[in-house]
Amino acid sequence: MTATLLPATALSVRGLHLALGGRELFADLDLDLPAGRWTCLLGPSGAGKTSLLRLIAGLVPGRPALVEGAAYMAQQDLLLPWLGVLDNLVLGYRLRNQPPPFDAARALLARMGLTEAAHLRPAELSGGMRQRAALARTLLEDRPVVLMDEPFSAVDAVTRLKLQTLAAEMLAGRTVLLVTHDPLEALRLGHRIHVLAGRPARLSEPLIPPGPPPRDAADPRVLALQAELLRRLEAA
Repeated sequence: MTATLLPATALSVRGLHLALGGRELFADLDLDLPAGRWTCLLGPSGAGKTSLLRLIAGLVPGRPALVEGAAYMAQQDLLLPWLGVLDNLVLGYRLRNQPPPFDAARALLARMGLTEAAHLRPAELSGGMRQRAALARTLLEDRPVVLMDEPFSAVDAVTRLKLQTLAAEMLAGRTVLLVTHDPLEALRLGHRIHVLAGRPARLSEPLIPPGPPPRDAADPRVLALQAELLRRLEAA
């Protein structure tokens, strides 16, 4: 397996292999993440989407990261229970002995609708609030490569659209790999969309939505592609 970090933070992976629990997830898998673009990954549960994210981030035991310094947002919020929301947001900076960007963190919490929750601990938050806090922490890291696993799954439909728009704005020009089970979400945000399926898993040819993200969910072109994407998922 080889991974090449190209100029402007593109990532090209060739010949990726991974077996977990005696089951081969990937064999000679190739993946390209174009620089400054969102790549979205869908597929049936158990196909290996989360494992692929973790592998790229260096979170699979015994395997090195395929890209250094990426921001990673897991399905679980992973907020430290003894810290308030604001302190959870700036934790990475403190661990790196960098000055915490409190002003930027507070401004981001305001955009997330979490100003009043800044000093609350995770146990005092709803699931959707915790996910918004985790997303804010990921965005605050300001990294060139961002890996996100179902980052909008715990919020209501209207909030989800707003957060998608915010993420598209703040991550413009970044290299993003987004795992989602929501075809419309992928079509709103992705420059390239793949379906991962099979044993071992393979990537479909990319589906390329028209225009820049975030796209209008009611755009007839987006809705037509949603039908095609659903067909691909059903075939998988």
